[in-house]
Amino acid sequence: MSKTVFRVPVLSAALSLLARGVLRAGGWQVIGTLPEQRKYVLIGAPHTSNWDFPLMLLAVLKIGMDVHWLGKNSLFRAPFGGIMRWFGGIAVDRSRANNLVSQMVAQFHARHELVILIPPEGTRAKVERWKSGFYYVAAGAEVPILLGFIDASRKQLGFGPLFYPTGDYDADLREIQRFYRDKKGLCEQ
Repeated sequence: MSKTVFRVPVLSAALSLLARGVLRAGGWQVIGTLPEQRKYVLIGAPHTSNWDFPLMLLAVLKIGMDVHWLGKNSLFRAPFGGIMRWFGGIAVDRSRANNLVSQMVAQFHARHELVILIPPEGTRAKVERWKSGFYYVAAGAEVPILLGFIDASRKQLGFGPLFYPTGDYDADLREIQRFYRDKKGLCEQ
């Protein structure tokens, strides 16, 4: 993974100020604090609109988090591919199975610090069942899951508690989703 905008001090500070202004102008508030851990999976939910990602990116820029995110490979084509990678993007080929969970676990084991943002729904639509990849990446890498959220009903973006996977996916997923019960995505208004 290459150097991101979050690692360029002057640019990172300027983008933080810009993000603060944009969020304030839109009436959005960023709440919660970042954990002291240097490695974790950050999930962002609910993910119901194309605007969720830019909003979460503004929250990340505001607080100066160095985060990587997964996106379909079509987002990384010219002319914007380099910019997407610079903003922490990692291209994923969703047209074939490529053992992405194992690749992400290996990245966690190879690095001293890493934060990867993964939307658990796996799409921008309301779904009945979340994808399990975020959980198995965290469990395999033995890192916690930071519960990031968007709540359009309150115009809040933020970061909840850390969740430590126990290995019981079904029970853990119920506990994680309990946190999101009162959060509303942009398309759920």
